[in-house]
Amino acid sequence: MARVRLSEVELDVEVSGEGPVVLLLHGFPDSHALWRHQVPALNAAGFRTVAPTLRGFGGSDRPEGGPEAYHPAKHVGDLLELLARLEVDRFHLVGHDWGSGVAQGLASVVPERLRSLSLLSVGHLASILAAGWEQKERSWYMLLFQFPGVAEEWLARDDFARLREMLAGHPDAEAVIEGLRAPGALTAALGIYRAGLPTEVQFGAAPPARPLPEGVPVMGVWSAGDRFLTERSMAGTHEHVRGPWRYERLEDAGHWLPLDSPERVNALLLSFLGEH
Repeated sequence: MARVRLSEVELDVEVSGEGPVVLLLHGFPDSHALWRHQVPALNAAGFRTVAPTLRGFGGSDRPEGGPEAYHPAKHVGDLLELLARLEVDRFHLVGHDWGSGVAQGLASVVPERLRSLSLLSVGHLASILAAGWEQKERSWYMLLFQFPGVAEEWLARDDFARLREMLAGHPDAEAVIEGLRAPGALTAALGIYRAGLPTEVQFGAAPPARPLPEGVPVMGVWSAGDRFLTERSMAGTHEHVRGPWRYERLEDAGHWLPLDSPERVNALLLSFLGEH
């Protein structure tokens, strides 16, 4: 584990292994620890892994400045700077949850540097917005998260009882909640929702999201036990892919599939990365 100082923030980053680089991006409310089962498997297969904890999460810095300090574009900037510090040119990109959204933003900026793009749980934004009422019902919390102070109080009330309900099925729920007790930690973690998914985006009033770059191979993985995202939201992503597309459905796994079904996720990643 290393602390990497960037121009705006200092991030916790785990770098290990040798070979083609795989950049692993976690989502809400996780850290690089989400990938602890994937890193050894990828290293053993001849890949170098880079697993940062994004700004606002875990032990990485929580900059001041309101939600805009956590806009997905800020994360993309951090990652470009991190890759430059590590002298990484081409790389495979894997994202889960919000990490998938950030990965798509990064892919749109430097498509020529991507060997492949793997989206776990969260597909293309346009596909999520077009996935119908069932998806809107599952996404109710995204609207709640837009209200500063209100969301924090609701989630933290009664020793984080409601957040604990939301994280039911997360293998690391208690460790995650413990980290969110630090002053400002919960607000920082919610910042990416407030900057990246404001109400006008959630209700389709914003400009449509761009399709994924032409020529980039994309794999989408959805798990049948996901309480937050419908299969349609991921399967429909193929309509927004301009390169090769592969879709995989996992049974017997919840939203946090890298932890719920590590062997299957590892096998899919090794197969897909090996193809590209």
